[in-house]
Amino acid sequence: MIVQRVRDAERQRQFNEYKDRVGEIVNGLVKRVEFGNVIVDLGRAEAILRRDELLPRESFRQGERVRAYIYDVRQEVRGPQIFLSRTHPQFMAKLFAQEVPEIYDGIIEIRAVARDPGSRAKIAVISNDSGIDPVGACVGMRGSRVQAVVAELQGEKIDIIPWSQDPATFVVNALAPAEVAKVVMDEEQRRIEVVVPDDQLSLAIGRRGQNVRLASQLTGWDIDILTEAEESERRQEEFRTRSRMFIDALDVDDVIAHLLVTEGFTSVEEVAFVPLAELAGIEGFDEDVAGELQQRARAFLEEQNAKLEARRKELGVSDEIAALAGVTPALLAALGEKGVKALDDLADLAGDELIEMVGAAVKLEPDAANAIIMAARAHWFADETQPGAAPAAPAGE
Repeated sequence: MIVQRVRDAERQRQFNEYKDRVGEIVNGLVKRVEFGNVIVDLGRAEAILRRDELLPRESFRQGERVRAYIYDVRQEVRGPQIFLSRTHPQFMAKLFAQEVPEIYDGIIEIRAVARDPGSRAKIAVISNDSGIDPVGACVGMRGSRVQAVVAELQGEKIDIIPWSQDPATFVVNALAPAEVAKVVMDEEQRRIEVVVPDDQLSLAIGRRGQNVRLASQLTGWDIDILTEAEESERRQEEFRTRSRMFIDALDVDDVIAHLLVTEGFTSVEEVAFVPLAELAGIEGFDEDVAGELQQRARAFLEEQNAKLEARRKELGVSDEIAALAGVTPALLAALGEKGVKALDDLADLAGDELIEMVGAAVKLEPDAANAIIMAARAHWFADETQPGAAPAAPAGE
């Protein structure tokens, strides 16, 4: 019992000493290797460097010196309490802080790190002093600073990227060394389409998608790579599709449909409810043409809504759902197709379930979906506030 208590006290001392050192780099000696896991002697404690936290094809022998990153310290009944890593993104960031005095002093900041351990990495840096180049400072004289980090990481290639507050510029920088011709951003979905020259496609994607994957991790944006030829073809197809939609819905000729698409109109609703002056300001249009287009657009929408309303009644979707704010005729028809006909059926859904259920038939944003669900549930809570209802229990009871 005395020996066990001494061991417990020793483990508690180790935990207390290292619990606040998470995020530091430590040096130690390899004490032993067990099933690929490396037990490291830190002097006053033991730590474990698990096999999946080692770089690929990396091995250590007893007595060798190892440098690693403390990513977790926790109390456990048995086994090591201090967990090390050489694959953690912050391990590389801390190595740069040791090699680059400007990072240690706070003049240069590391804003983001993305790693494919043992193969390639990207690091985004920014300088708080306009007179100091962050990339040059990290590279060092003849590459001495970055080479010291590369040597510690077993030859892992490192791209040092200037960080930018503008997401488009940051993504373009992150895709280096590939050249980018154009970017199209979708801020709501945090998605960005990058158009590159045809001969730059393989360079932008990288071997097995490595370059674009690391760039996506570094920036936090989903990145789609397109060639200029693919982007041009898709744009032409969208132009033809939208033109055909306006021709069919508004009963106009090709010229007017092409003008509407060129001016950025993407739906009949936009034509129907845009200010008349804006529509009349299109080159070749006047107020008479604009007014006629709006009348045709509104008539088309009324006809479509009438068909959808008839479909809603045919499917048996209740009037209570139809009366909810934010519910469109197209949404009612889509709900009916999925068997959601009563108010409680809709109230039982979650917002993401509603979006998944209607799919591509109705474009529904998460906030709008959640608002519709809460409106459908309102009658559940109305009974609690009716006269004669049992009073709610005070908080805490």
